[in-house]
Amino acid sequence: MCIRDSLKPAPAVGVPGLLGRPYKTIRLEWSSDLQLLRVRTCVRPIQCYTLAAMGELQQMLDDISANPGLVRHFVMTSDVPRVFNFGGDLALFVLLVRARDVESLKLYGQRCVDLVWWMENAANLGIHTTVLSQGDTLGGGLESVLPFHKVIFERGASGGFPEVLFNLFPGMGAWDFTIRKGGYAVANEMILSGRLFSAEELHHRGLVDVVAEDGEGEAAIERVVHEVDPRHRGTLAALRAQRLAAPIRYETLTAIVEQWAESALGLTDRDLRLMERLARARRTCSRRSDQPRVRRSPAATVRRSKPVRRSPQAFSSSMRLSSSTAPSSAPPALRACARWARARASAGW
Repeated sequence: MCIRDSLKPAPAVGVPGLLGRPYKTIRLEWSSDLQLLRVRTCVRPIQCYTLAAMGELQQMLDDISANPGLVRHFVMTSDVPRVFNFGGDLALFVLLVRARDVESLKLYGQRCVDLVWWMENAANLGIHTTVLSQGDTLGGGLESVLPFHKVIFERGASGGFPEVLFNLFPGMGAWDFTIRKGGYAVANEMILSGRLFSAEELHHRGLVDVVAEDGEGEAAIERVVHEVDPRHRGTLAALRAQRLAAPIRYETLTAIVEQWAESALGLTDRDLRLMERLARARRTCSRRSDQPRVRRSPAATVRRSKPVRRSPQAFSSSMRLSSSTAPSSAPPALRACARWARARASAGW
């Protein structure tokens, strides 16, 4: 299932067109001397991959593809303090599973695959990609960074695939990209354990290329870009050869998405209740991440808005026709597996 081409806007032309779209979940910056496009993500109320956020990212990537040679360096970061991305939209998953809407689950997964596939092939477009995580990078958030050519984590950041804790698995590239970067043993350890890994642990396993001290991630980006720029063509040629030596196939990614969607329909009510609790905890954690960091004191109280309730049928229909997204929410920052254990216990596990 896909959105009809007639609903897609015409490709942007040049830098003014690229920067001129009225995005709500991403902010673009342009550096003309390096031909560098900086993408800062900020999804509200939760920093996760909602349909709306993925739609804007895909539009931006389509615009880049429509202007060959315009962008040489692509850099992605998060504007949300202490969070890169929480991954999938758990509230949406629960809604669709309860509605038994496997086609919409597959559609969501396919859009995720399309994003990582673009990153996988960025070298073919003459673009070197760099990503910086300064906080939690979970599930689909970690999947989304693995195809980047250079992955930078600040020391206080963490990442992992927690999906197995609610009887699912990461289905949008985790197996393929983790195996290529770290090997089968690392992929098995990370995906089947469901635990979080520190930046140092991810670096040791080959998934993170650079570990920067907290607060020095921006300087690390500058170093990477200025090291690559003088040998840009040679670096991209080598990266294209690397992809040929250890190829990842689009058909495999799509087949895993199909299996992921079918597996999701097998989740029990207990699994879904856990996902709902984690979704609410994610919302709370995201609100706290917006507050100034105060040592040893709780975050300021934030007024909560009433959640909007939609029927599964109405939501599924709107997703197919307009790519709109349901209220997105998901797990807490999950800086330690103990948080998952507490959530599991409170869900009656």
